[in-house]
Amino acid sequence: MIDFHCHLDLYPDPHAVAAACQERGLYVLSVTTTPSAWNGTSALALGKSRIRTALGLHPQVAHLRKSELPLFEQLVGQTRYVGEIGLDGAPEFKPHWNDQVEVFERILASCSSAGGKILSLHSRRASKDVLRRLAEHPRAGIPILHWFSGTVNEVDRAVEQGCWFSVGPAMLGSSKGRALVERMPRERVLTESDGPFAQVDGRSILPWEASSAVLGLSAAWAVPTAEAEQQLAENLMRLGSAPF
Repeated sequence: MIDFHCHLDLYPDPHAVAAACQERGLYVLSVTTTPSAWNGTSALALGKSRIRTALGLHPQVAHLRKSELPLFEQLVGQTRYVGEIGLDGAPEFKPHWNDQVEVFERILASCSSAGGKILSLHSRRASKDVLRRLAEHPRAGIPILHWFSGTVNEVDRAVEQGCWFSVGPAMLGSSKGRALVERMPRERVLTESDGPFAQVDGRSILPWEASSAVLGLSAAWAVPTAEAEQQLAENLMRLGSAPF
């Protein structure tokens, strides 16, 4: 099982959730929203061989936390994974667009200088702008678009740029989401939960419940569930020489 985008530190009892992930043999990418959360979130992965921590600065708090960019640049050498980063064009965050762009571009430059990272990216209502800036920083690393909600044409452009995608049950619960997934190359797809933000049955999704996305992927790919699971496992291993 794979959860390639989860906010472990934001669950009410993060240590218990992290321990349960380890017990279940779940591969988890634990993303952060601020550099100052790095140390505490990294501690959740201690002794847990299948949990990795990503260093992030979320676009929704860019205007509040851009002063942490020097800390990001100090820490970026400690991990192969960066996230959650990106841009958010929703009306409530558009007033802070300039701050978002400043933060995102500086992070991409930092990742390029560090030799490239595996990037977990937020692009809500900002897909075109995220893709353009990724194209301007081709050495930033391998982009993985989390819960992508752009257009079909933007999926195609993302594929041309070498992007990957992480897909969760919430995304597969809509007809638009399923249509987008059908355009994504199956060899560049991973599962995610986006817990605790994403909901299932009116409550926060748990990391291991990302596995329910496999059913939707097997339908989109018209293959048996076991074949979809095998494809996802191969994708994870191919993402890097030793991603976990």
